[in-house]
Amino acid sequence: MITLRKSEDRGHAQHGWLDSFHSFSFADYYDPKHMGFGPLRVINEDRIAPGTGFGTHGHRDMEIISYVLSGRLAHKDNMGNVEAIPPGDVQRMSAGTGVMHSEFNHAANEETHFLQIWIEPHTRGIAPGYEQKTFAAEEKRGQLRLVAAPGGEQGAVHISANARLFAGLFDGAEAATLALAPGRKAYVHLVRGSLSVNGQALSGGDAAKLEGETEVRLEAGRDAEVLVFDLAP
Repeated sequence: MITLRKSEDRGHAQHGWLDSFHSFSFADYYDPKHMGFGPLRVINEDRIAPGTGFGTHGHRDMEIISYVLSGRLAHKDNMGNVEAIPPGDVQRMSAGTGVMHSEFNHAANEETHFLQIWIEPHTRGIAPGYEQKTFAAEEKRGQLRLVAAPGGEQGAVHISANARLFAGLFDGAEAATLALAPGRKAYVHLVRGSLSVNGQALSGGDAAKLEGETEVRLEAGRDAEVLVFDLAP
């Protein structure tokens, strides 16, 4: 079964300094039909205005992934990490027993556009952790590159969750298939462009929920950038 989640149906919050679209219930946006999907809890598409950002705040027991699309995201936390996250990098922060951090756009004239992703951990109360890796466009061109997975398999960032995250770039005749083990589900989020997912047409910001399917088929892309989550039930 495939269920589409159209971009325009997402929750939306405009705070002036922050323009945010919520794929699942978050903050003041509440929809009981969209509370998460398996362990996937949050996908926020955020645009941070120049010179602004999220002040220091805390998280617990969540695997948090930042995927920057344009601009840079400045990260600082109480573990001692002070990093700039550019497009092509995947940042993972395990909140575990508790972490404090801030996220800013220090550019004077450019907004920061990124996806904030939260995945529920398989074990609560772990030690907080941080990791950041670069995945070149060539690694994602015409294929699905594993970018986050338990144990950091295939060079991905490690997440303490029953989930795997792939990223891909598709255009023209480029296509890829991801096999799904029995009982697994998949969530496909199209970052930009257009793409066919198991025969269903998606445009930028759209998503597809796959349950009871044996594979994810991606084809007919046009300037498409996509994230695919392989998830526990």
